[in-house]
Amino acid sequence: MFAVAIVLLGVLSGATASVVGFGIGSLLTPLLASQFGIANAVAAVTIPHATATALRCWRLRRDIDWTVLRRFGILSAGGALAGAAAYTQLGPSALTRLLGTLLILTAIAQLSGWSRRWQAHGPIVSVFGLVSGFFGGVAGNQGGLRAAALTAFDLSPRAFVATATATGLMVDVARTPIYLWAASTALVSLLWPIGLATVGVLIGTVLGERLLLGLSREQFARVVAIAVGLLGVWLLASTR
Repeated sequence: MFAVAIVLLGVLSGATASVVGFGIGSLLTPLLASQFGIANAVAAVTIPHATATALRCWRLRRDIDWTVLRRFGILSAGGALAGAAAYTQLGPSALTRLLGTLLILTAIAQLSGWSRRWQAHGPIVSVFGLVSGFFGGVAGNQGGLRAAALTAFDLSPRAFVATATATGLMVDVARTPIYLWAASTALVSLLWPIGLATVGVLIGTVLGERLLLGLSREQFARVVAIAVGLLGVWLLASTR
């Protein structure tokens, strides 16, 4: 049953990331953490996340705004390196609390509409690039901050998704080697859940909006945000 849950949640999270721009780390990490521990889960989810992000980036490659990517994506990748280094120093309880807090903040930003209405300007855009990359490196969750910062560039919808995806891929490229080095022994024993999750997110990425099941994009985003928020509360409660 746990294997089935990994595949189904992988499909859902891959589709979610294609539609609303976040979800793979937010949904899969708590599931794997419930069985394998938070540190191993953060590292393990990076592999399906990077695979699905690379596929989505390839499909949207013609819509990437390369000027924005150079200005924002490089900073995010630098932040991810620092975050991944911090990940190797944090204990399981600290990682769990951090991830739980980030999930709750992501849910609040989505449900309140803040991530769609607020626009960053000037130097704060660069700060958000670094911070979103850092949190992506340390806890595998940075989609909300990245989306908020990218609204400052007034991109078209397709360019926004494509550039956000390319930025996410740069974060994955920066942090994955550190994760593999830090958790290499544990990840060998997690090859089967990693493989199942990777298959699931790839299917979800390809299906994308076909999985909305009659919900509008906004309704779907709210449903996912509620689920992410509840997962965040559960993680925080589990550390007490």
